[in-house]
Amino acid sequence: MTWSTREIAELAGTSLRTVRHYHDIGLLEEPERRSNGYKQYGVAHLVRLLQIKRLTALGFSLTQIAGMRDHEHPRDALQALDAELVATIERLQHARVEVGALLRRTAATDVPLQFAAADDLVELPDPDRSFVTVMGTILGPSGLGAYADMLQQEPDAVALELDDLPADADEQTRRDLADRLVPYVRALHANHPGLNDLSSDATRGRAHAAQTIGRAINDLYNSAQVDVMRRLRTLLAQPEEQPGLTESMGAS
Repeated sequence: MTWSTREIAELAGTSLRTVRHYHDIGLLEEPERRSNGYKQYGVAHLVRLLQIKRLTALGFSLTQIAGMRDHEHPRDALQALDAELVATIERLQHARVEVGALLRRTAATDVPLQFAAADDLVELPDPDRSFVTVMGTILGPSGLGAYADMLQQEPDAVALELDDLPADADEQTRRDLADRLVPYVRALHANHPGLNDLSSDATRGRAHAAQTIGRAINDLYNSAQVDVMRRLRTLLAQPEEQPGLTESMGAS
């Protein structure tokens, strides 16, 4: 039995244009022609068309299919495709989780999913939201976990003072705020030990993380806030006073 181009296209569930394209790229052999010049396709052509259709539906490109030998089981190609499908499924599952969170309004589109709970807990100021987004880009899984846990803790009043600090705050105000932030930040690190080494698994290394964080701080916060953060960093680098140390030194 033989079929015309239109008939075999209908049998294979494809189009005339597709059949002709497969001829053009050498994926489907040209059939013999009848005396009237019309092509006559046989069972082998139908089987090949169905094979191509199945392989393209699985995700193989026409170039990959062309490289496969007829009637040979393409084990290596199938294994490679399987690995790609696993990665695609994981990506889509992650996307579904994010879409679900957005539908439940527990996260905003500018805040990474890891921080959705924190976003629901407290309405972050715009600079802080942007900073959180940057952190979600540069930190690795361990750092993200520690940072997300910290964000779920409601900020102390002294932290809110830093958010509201005007750019023209005087020297004394800056110094005083930095001093009062020290015990708050140390308590945060004590409650969330992962904060002590946030960049341990940063996606592009510690140096890149530090550079990006520094740039984000300078871009997002005003000059007084940046100055307080600089003072705070210096104070935190100093050894913490041990209880009773000052008294014992005075007694001597």
